[in-house]
This record gives sequence, C-alpha cells and structure tokens, in this order.
Amino acid sequence: MTSRPSFGKVSLCKLKDGNDSINLSEECSNLNLFISADNFTVDLKKNENGDIYLSLPITEFKGMPVTQRLFAFHPLDESASGKEALALRFEKPENLRDFALAFRLSQFIKPKNLKDLDISNGTDDKHKEKSSEFDQRTEESSASQYFQFYGYLFQQQNMMQDYVRTSTYQRAIHSNLKDFKDKVVMDVGAGSGILSFFAIQAGAKKVYAVEASTMAVFCAEIVRTNGLSDRIIVVPGKVEEISIPEKVDILISEPMGYMLVNERMLESYMHARRFLKPGGKMFPTVSDLHLALFMDDALYIEQNQKASFWSQEHFHGINLSALRQQSFIEIFKQPIVDTWHVGILTSPSVKWSINFEKDPVEKLHKINIPFELPATRTGYIHGIATWFDVGFLGSEQTVWLSTAPTEPLTHWYQVRCLLQKPIMVYAGQNVLGRLLMVANDKQSYDVEIEVEVGNQKSANSLDLKNPLFRYTGQMVLPPPGTYQESPSDQLMQYVEHQENAVEEIPLGSIQGHQNPSTISYIPLPTGPYVPANQTVLIGNPTNQANTTSLIQQQAAGTHSNFIPTSSSNLMNGYPMTLSPHQNVTYVNGRQPR
Repeated sequence: MTSRPSFGKVSLCKLKDGNDSINLSEECSNLNLFISADNFTVDLKKNENGDIYLSLPITEFKGMPVTQRLFAFHPLDESASGKEALALRFEKPENLRDFALAFRLSQFIKPKNLKDLDISNGTDDKHKEKSSEFDQRTEESSASQYFQFYGYLFQQQNMMQDYVRTSTYQRAIHSNLKDFKDKVVMDVGAGSGILSFFAIQAGAKKVYAVEASTMAVFCAEIVRTNGLSDRIIVVPGKVEEISIPEKVDILISEPMGYMLVNERMLESYMHARRFLKPGGKMFPTVSDLHLALFMDDALYIEQNQKASFWSQEHFHGINLSALRQQSFIEIFKQPIVDTWHVGILTSPSVKWSINFEKDPVEKLHKINIPFELPATRTGYIHGIATWFDVGFLGSEQTVWLSTAPTEPLTHWYQVRCLLQKPIMVYAGQNVLGRLLMVANDKQSYDVEIEVEVGNQKSANSLDLKNPLFRYTGQMVLPPPGTYQESPSDQLMQYVEHQENAVEEIPLGSIQGHQNPSTISYIPLPTGPYVPANQTVLIGNPTNQANTTSLIQQQAAGTHSNFIPTSSSNLMNGYPMTLSPHQNVTYVNGRQPR
C-alpha cells in the first residue's frame, strides 16, 4: 500500500510504567514516518522508499501528543498479546503537530471502529445525543449517505473541474482583497479546501476549514503539503456542532444544490452566522431562484414512453398493465436535471430571492412562489423550468455566478418540473400558478407545482431528492420551428459574403477600425462555419466596448479571426457549428449550447 508524503524523521521509543513516572527507552532512531494512503496504518521505514519497519493499525491504538516533540500510542485492547505502548520522538514540533492532526482525522474516517473517539468538542460522537440543529432536521440514513458521497475524491474533482464554478469563486475572492486581507475566515463545508486556499491567496490571516465528511482527512493533507498548516485550520465536524476559539470576519461556502436548495446545505451556511463578527460578510451574499414556463413536447413524449412499458399485457406472458398508472406517477415525480435551448421558454421569469446575511433561516423551510406570467407564444405548457444565480457582494466588486441557460454550463445544469397534463395557452394569455417547496428530513424538498389558464388546471408533486439526470453532453439544439428565414438561403448568403467579410477584417490589419459598427455582419445559416485550428472570436457588433476590446486583442495578434454575431441570433436558435479542435473565445461569458 502506498503512503502519503512523509511526516519527517522520528525515533521509536517504548513506554513503560515506573513507580512514579513513565520510562522511555529508545528502540530505533532516524526512521521515516508515514500514514498509509488508505488511512489504516501508521508506517515507519528506515529508508523513505524502503520496506516498512513497523506498522501500527490506526483503529487499534489511541494516540496523543505528550510534549511538543513526543507522541504516544496506547493499545485500545491492553490484553492483546504483542501490543505495547510506544512513542515517537519528532525532530521538529511542527512535524508532530501535522502528524497529530492527520492521525486524529484518520480515526475520524473510521469512527465505527473506535469506542472512545473524540474528534472535536470533547464529546463521544457515537453516543452523542441527537441534539444539534442538523440532527433535528435530518434523517440519520440520509446524513450518512450524504457525507459518504462527499467523502469521495472523485466527487470533489467533479465540482473542482467545473471551471465556471471554481473560477467565479476565485475571481469573487481575488476581486475583493479588502474583505480578506488580514482577516479571519471560515470555510463552511470546505471539501478539498479549494476556497480556503483562495482566501489565503487573497491575504487572509487564518482560515477555519470546516468539513463534516471524511474529506477532512484529504483537506488536511493538501494543507500540510502546501505548507499552510499554520494558516488553514481543518475543523472536522458539522458546522452546527463544532466550536472555534474566535469570531470570524467572513464566511465562505459553496452550499448550492440542484434547484438552489437541494441538500439543505444553505441552512448550515446560514447557521454558521453564529461565528460571524457584527458587520461580517458572507460569500455568496444573496441568491435568486428563477422560474419560467416551458414547452417541450419531446421531453413529455419521452417520459410517457417510459411509463408505457407498464402498459404491456403480454410481457413474457405477463400482464403488467395494472402498474401503468403507478409508473406514470413515479416517472413524473422526478425533476429533470439537464440543459436546454432558451427557445423552449414561453414566458418571462419570476424570481424568489434570499439574503444569506440578513434573512431568517426559516425562510428556507417553506418556499412559496406564486406567479402570474404572460404567455409569449401559443402552444402547450409542459411545466416549469428553473435556474439560479448567486451574488458575491464585496466591498470592492460584485460578482455573479449564474446557472441560467444562456450562460456557460455548470455542474448544476438547470432543473425542470413537468406537469402531469400539459395545458394549451395562446400568446398574450395570463398564466397563473405557483411553485411550493417544503423542506423534508431527507435533506431535500417536496415540490408542488400548479398551473392555471382560464378554466384549465394542471398540477404535479415531485421529489427533489430523486431527480432524473438527463444531460447527454451533446450540443443543445433549438426547438423545431425556430427558423423564421430559410436556412438554405442563409447558407448561400453566407457563402457569398464570406470572401468579402474576410477582406473587411484582414488578419493583422484590424488596427484601423475605430468604429465597431462598420464591421460587416455575416449572415448565419445554422452558425458560422470556421476552418479548423483557428481561434474564433464571437462578439456582438452592437456592443461597442465589447467589440473594441476584441479589435484590440486582434491588433495585438492574440486572435486570428473574429465573427461578430448579435445576441438575438444566439437567442433565436443559431448554434455554433465548428470544426473539430476549434478554439473559441466567447464574449460576455455567454456560450451557445
């Protein structure tokens, strides 16, 4: 089994009880100290890459610092043969400090094997009464699955590799140095600790990285190997249960779930306000949950076809039709997590907002969003589409992270709730309804939707805990019937104008363009077709500041081509058609999908 990076050189000693003292006899010096990668053993090696000299199972020993340089091990089962009390003498006090934390967290990763585990507040986690705010609102099995899920490195990787998410957080923190420089920070639900590192990059004096899953072990390891153990303090445990020795200046967290509120982590984030100094800040600060009506016959047909399996009367000689209705209810009870073209929307959006610094946490227990929305076109309403934005309201700059369908895709995607029965609507009609979300003890929400047009009514009940993940990774296409001009005619216009457009924006000679409005608009057939292995700038010629910036980049030789498009083209269903390996720079953070 491989090991983590070494905790430095130590000497191995035996501990023996004397009459009035403990005798210490050195057995072997100059050993390299490790903890195995699976967190099961403390390993000692004479050579860093050599064989193991001694291995101590972590679940079979208690361990504690005795002095600044001495760490003692005592067997849990004193009657077991071959086990005796041992001690490690460290060369440097800071190495003992790092090892003591790693040993304690390695115990934390397997609490079921330890009878007397104390990981945070001097309480026995196994026998502790169910008294914390988190425990009162959460079913035990749900909490167990939740923390197990976030204890996997793969899941942390999935979130960290969400470029929009991670980069937006870093920019929000770096753009507000006044809020972080020389400040004490708490990272709520730290996970890998990525936000804690961003806070340190912004000059934070100290960060308390609070993490309740076994990811705390790996977070501490990243902190140690980056040489920041004195500034990032990993605190294992739930934020509702831990304690720290001081108040903090700012709280940071990534507590959003699907449809913003799934997993109920927002409540833990707001509960952490008890650690905040008066006037302290929270990043993120506010959030908006948006909802709008949508039409999507393909999705509705797809879900109905799934239920129709149970309509069969001769499935291997068995009549399944008695379960058809139950299947229909079960399938339509699932919110749909995917992304889609904005052309499916058939109304403006309405939003529900929350201020994490000021609003009571009870606002998250029952979320009722009534709406009256005008239909923007004629057709069948199939349900309610949702997305959310969060805002970081810093002292120097406000930064927004959006999951809107017009923005670059994130791992949150968007969420849609289907009606059991679609409702016909005509352009200009008012549509009444509501979205009701009630928190449950499964760290999620029971969702009710209602839609009414004239004397037509439709509704559905959904379980946010059990969504359907429908995202395929393929480019999202506009809904049928989007084109108002002949795509074939547009293709011919594009071919005819292509040479002129290239002449009007010659490579390397863009400096002379002072007025972006003089740049020719290239008609889009189904999107600009661009040669492979070229970088393309896609911009809006009506946005002078934006286009001027692109011109400056081209003048500097940064980019080799520029195709201006209007935002209306992106919204009206003209996807980009690019060659393989095509490099594309999107402006305004908007990428057509």
